[in-house]
Amino acid sequence: MSVSRVAAAVIQQVEEELDEEEKETLVFLCRDLAPDLPSADVRELLRALNDRDQLTLATLSELLYRVKRFDLLKRILKTERATVEANLISNPRLVSDYRVLMAELGEDMDKSDVTSFSFLLTDYMGRGKKAVDKSFLAVVIELEKLNLVAPDQLDLLEKCLKNIHRIDLKKKVQKYRQAVLGASNFQPNYVNAVQASLPNLNLLEPLSCQEHQAGRILQHGLQQPVKTSIQELGPTLIQPPPDEYYRMQSQPLGICLIIDCIGNDTEGLKETFEALGFEVTTRPYPDVEALDRILRDTARLPGLGACDSFACVLVSRGGPGTVLGVGPAPRPFPLHRLRTFFTGDTCPALLGKPKLFFVQSYLVAEGRDDPASLLEVDGCPGFRTPPEPGAGLPREADIFWSQCEVDVSVLERSPGSASFYLRSLSELLLQPASRRRPLLDVHTDLTRKVDERNVWAASEEKYSLVLKHTLRKKLILSRS
Repeated sequence: MSVSRVAAAVIQQVEEELDEEEKETLVFLCRDLAPDLPSADVRELLRALNDRDQLTLATLSELLYRVKRFDLLKRILKTERATVEANLISNPRLVSDYRVLMAELGEDMDKSDVTSFSFLLTDYMGRGKKAVDKSFLAVVIELEKLNLVAPDQLDLLEKCLKNIHRIDLKKKVQKYRQAVLGASNFQPNYVNAVQASLPNLNLLEPLSCQEHQAGRILQHGLQQPVKTSIQELGPTLIQPPPDEYYRMQSQPLGICLIIDCIGNDTEGLKETFEALGFEVTTRPYPDVEALDRILRDTARLPGLGACDSFACVLVSRGGPGTVLGVGPAPRPFPLHRLRTFFTGDTCPALLGKPKLFFVQSYLVAEGRDDPASLLEVDGCPGFRTPPEPGAGLPREADIFWSQCEVDVSVLERSPGSASFYLRSLSELLLQPASRRRPLLDVHTDLTRKVDERNVWAASEEKYSLVLKHTLRKKLILSRS
């Protein structure tokens, strides 16, 4: 097949034969190839690729093959589908596997799927960016502009596909991740929204993903170095200074223990921490005796020492400083004991490693006036951190403690509802942008979401969120 440039008459003929949906797909497939074009016009796109020697009869055949216009392959380009397929196997491809995947997903989704998919993204895209009437590919472009979806950032996409019950499409995404992202030499051929807005700059140069930084570049030029987004380039290209960040390289990233005495949050939490790279163990409905045994056994797990972190999520009725567990007449379990099993002296496998605790307490009346249950210790309330002479690290160093309290009446009014605190936590942790930010910053966003909800909630439905920590370094919940 000839590798010469394509005649203008051929480009015009192809453009006239494509319908609007096919044109949209073709422009999307080429989005990384000509990000500087101001419009989504197929004729201008093909002309620009032609001028840059990127469009040949072979690559035009690939594009028509991707939009499934096999009739145009034969009638205009005088080639067969089988020939194009053979070329795609033996020669470099014009379109990235990521773009092909997105186009295939869009083709397999009907209008109701796209509407449901778009609705689920409202919390991520903001009310001003609803995309209910847009196509799937148009929604993907909006997500790319917000840096929520990229060739190596597909967790949010998978989650939404599962929530609209398109498990078949979720499996297609997982297959792509295994086949493409699993390759050791994977380099995403991808241009983000900010790069696309700077046509005069070398697209090979790393740019920040923040649009306000792009505005400063346009105003002041490139006299100052541009900070590079970790999210954009991925963990293999930028390594944080070792003294500033906790090491997070193990596989699994850590052990996560989920103790749900209510039963509404286990599944969502399990999916969240598995997506983060944790090995998750769930222990539903324990009584106090079982709770003590579960914590002790977890702290003695043989694989704990090979992990770079530990996480524990506890959901239960109780008082401000106690947990009730389950049972006809449950005894209070002091919350501070939750930590004592995993401190440096009792659990040497976790010495110097971050230990994360997320607690949802549904307050019952008898627990509120119990002064013995309150946690007030020297220094930070609830933490016994002063080191013993010569002991090295404090016994409760490297702890992140996030506790949310709400009246048990919330649970009684909606027995099957998940905790707003834990649901919001999962949503934030699964956002691609959050996966590259320190956990303390993510928790700040979580606090904001809880506060925004409390503005309109009745007094008995307000959540009270408290963070206490003895972290010595920045913690990013992503393998680095």
